[in-house]
Amino acid sequence: MNALFLQLLLTILFLSIVFLHITKKNFAVSVTYGVQSMAIVILMIHSFFVTGEASMLLIIGLIFTFKVIIAPIFLVKLIKRHKLTFSVSTYLNTPLTLIIIAILTAIAYSQSFAPLTNIIPDNKILLQIALSALFLSLFLIINRKGAISKIIGILALENSIVAFAIFAGLEQSSGLQIGIVFDIFIWFTIAAVFLTMIHKQFGSLDTAKMRHLKD
Repeated sequence: MNALFLQLLLTILFLSIVFLHITKKNFAVSVTYGVQSMAIVILMIHSFFVTGEASMLLIIGLIFTFKVIIAPIFLVKLIKRHKLTFSVSTYLNTPLTLIIIAILTAIAYSQSFAPLTNIIPDNKILLQIALSALFLSLFLIINRKGAISKIIGILALENSIVAFAIFAGLEQSSGLQIGIVFDIFIWFTIAAVFLTMIHKQFGSLDTAKMRHLKD
């Protein structure tokens, strides 16, 4: 794959996170996460052909199965079951959210993070995009009120970390690969048990309504 195609995949990752910030529909959030994860799968396939690391085939298979296929389907079913057609709002309105996104992106491209984005000079632009996506994922977790959006924000953060690690030359790290596998299995537990319990207890997945917890 040439550099332009790799940059396109990272741009899809970045723009998908921007979209997660502004969309109001839970269905769109779920589908967007699947598209984002597919971009990560393609990046991992590229990394496999470059490194020839056999263990990456298992990681690629798990990411595709759980994050591209099962996760979006499961979340859509959860949305239909609890009639969560629309997600709850963000703490900041859309204009302020976009301003913060622009600021975080500028910070990722600034000289302050040059030591990180220059780990591999040839991948500087790719690392800057991945770092921007990482910052925006953190902001998504903070800014969204909906529990589904927050969980997808955490998973998007993991996708961003994987993308950054690939272009920082860390994709063969056993720690990273174990972390990916752990994340894939733990998200199902969180989504299947935690979200259902929240909705049953509070009748909503809006985390802003959980300020006054009862025993």
